[in-house]
Amino acid sequence: MTAIRDEACIVGLGETEYRRWGGFQDRSELQLTCEAIQAAAADAGLDVDDIDGVVSYAMDRNDPAFLQDAMGLPNIRFASQAWGGGGAASCASLQHAVAAVQSGAAHYVAAFRGLCQGQSARYGKFNAARRGNNFLAPFGMFSPPIMMAPMIQRYMYEYGVKQEHLGEIALNARANAHRNPRAVMRDRPLTMETYLASRLIASPLRLYDCCQENDGACAVIVTTLERARDLKARPVRILAAAHMNTPGWGAGPVGTHNMPIEDYGAGNCASVAREVFGRAGVTPKDIDVAQIYDHFSGLVLMSLENFGFCGRGEAGDFVADGHIRWEGGDLPINTSGGHLSEAYMHGFNLILEGARQIRGESTSQVEGAEICLVTGGSGAPAPSAAILGV
Repeated sequence: MTAIRDEACIVGLGETEYRRWGGFQDRSELQLTCEAIQAAAADAGLDVDDIDGVVSYAMDRNDPAFLQDAMGLPNIRFASQAWGGGGAASCASLQHAVAAVQSGAAHYVAAFRGLCQGQSARYGKFNAARRGNNFLAPFGMFSPPIMMAPMIQRYMYEYGVKQEHLGEIALNARANAHRNPRAVMRDRPLTMETYLASRLIASPLRLYDCCQENDGACAVIVTTLERARDLKARPVRILAAAHMNTPGWGAGPVGTHNMPIEDYGAGNCASVAREVFGRAGVTPKDIDVAQIYDHFSGLVLMSLENFGFCGRGEAGDFVADGHIRWEGGDLPINTSGGHLSEAYMHGFNLILEGARQIRGESTSQVEGAEICLVTGGSGAPAPSAAILGV
């Protein structure tokens, strides 16, 4: 068992402004990433020179060598990138950072995501030149909403989930975004009537069921609890982080749709849920607040079931009864607005919001929050999850 002094924690949070896809023309993706890392170091009370490790995930374009040169870092003693599609590995980056600081490979690790897709190719966007093990494009399944829609449709059919249940996920995110000055959608009200009248993207997914496309960057600094005692920021303990793929899932809906039929409408998070709760030594009943990866609303419902907050097929009624709402709910989720209404930083802004909840700094603060679940991806290959605590 890890000694308390070697326990890993988040000590700094940093982010840039979030803008719509293509909103940054004055700064590059690398510049935005450097800004977020510098802000995280300042939040922790560290000099940027103290950073000696960098971690990201899933084909991040911010090469450690470029980061080192751009920021003038004297030493990069550890660098890694977690595998997995899109933001599925977001929390896996924390797992890598934890391993680095606990092993002594690095002392202060910056984990980050930087996106400026308006200046580059979009992950998941159709590109006729793409090659690889993809059997979906010939059938017109060339974007994530189309890929995920059949799985969500199957889930809704099996359990009687209604369109309004998906709408509750979108409305909850938008309500929380109204309190968050960082949220791209903070000044855009959303009603159930507007949601139901919005255009179909890929049935059953409507416009507001799909995450935004955004540019920006965010970062955290990870170190040991012993080192954190000398810093200015309140440390947020990383109780556990995990990264797993369900056996037989393969690439799932983003590759072949040949998952086991019993798992097809489940979302591929049950294995990582068992692992992260087991490592942290807590249960779903111990979670005060959660940041659930919300690239598509239907997959949030599956995640609520996979992580044990309600039974299989019960998530629709669970959200309809107000359990996930900030006011009156016993499991407030996506308190910054999430991907649907704050920004889509491939999961990493959810990590920052989880840390803010533990610090007591959220714009939708859950009173007395001591344990927060953060999930990375659902439906995609190899999702991840982390549990943060006081």
